[in-house]
Amino acid sequence: MKIGQLSKATGVSPRSIRYYEKKKLLTAKRLDNEYREFDEVDIKRIRTIQIYLELGMSTKEILEILKCHDDINAYTDSDGFCEEMLEAYEDKREEISGQIQSLMAVQQRLDQRIEQMREQRVLVDKESSAFEKTSTL
Repeated sequence: MKIGQLSKATGVSPRSIRYYEKKKLLTAKRLDNEYREFDEVDIKRIRTIQIYLELGMSTKEILEILKCHDDINAYTDSDGFCEEMLEAYEDKREEISGQIQSLMAVQQRLDQRIEQMREQRVLVDKESSAFEKTSTL
């Protein structure tokens, strides 16, 4: 299948498919006329790439993980364990934990500011109410 057909089959734009190829996440076979040729394996590969992108992985991280997928014998130990994949997952989890902590700190500061503004509004309302009472006398 050609790039347009692959795009329709996966819901990924031809531009993204070319980008994946440029980043070596996807390797297209070339026909004599230099057109890219894709197959069912490429559909699965793109779906795998999409999953990792949804997990927030960078293309570099995805490439390392895909190496484990591609050559299971070269990148795994005798038990079939891929250390690079585990490290990539652990690194991503640590990165996300840091982001969560940062976001929680921002949320706390926002909560404090919201509370300050609400208290300020109550004071303004009380002052305004007191002013109205004295001006009507």
